[in-house]
Amino acid sequence: MLKKRYLKSRNTVQVTFYTAKALSADNVFLVGDFNDWDETATPMTALKDGRFKIMLELETECDYEFRYLVNGEEWHNDWEADRYVPNIHGSDNCVVNT
Repeated sequence: MLKKRYLKSRNTVQVTFYTAKALSADNVFLVGDFNDWDETATPMTALKDGRFKIMLELETECDYEFRYLVNGEEWHNDWEADRYVPNIHGSDNCVVNT
């Protein structure tokens, strides 16, 4: 799930990324264009309800591709992303439009 909050004073948008509740994980990393697809750069915080979350401040009027890396092995999509695009691995990347 994505939540967006536009900051007009800085021409950016705060995007909060949430994983699904049904996801059983010890750790989750947000991986995408905004961190050069670095698999360890953006760890997400575990919530009491079983989800993970993180907030990033991104430039407006851009599209960012991303996925969730669970336990360092499993790639998951956000099923409430703005859209999806095919990747070179035969699956889809999520897209957030700012």
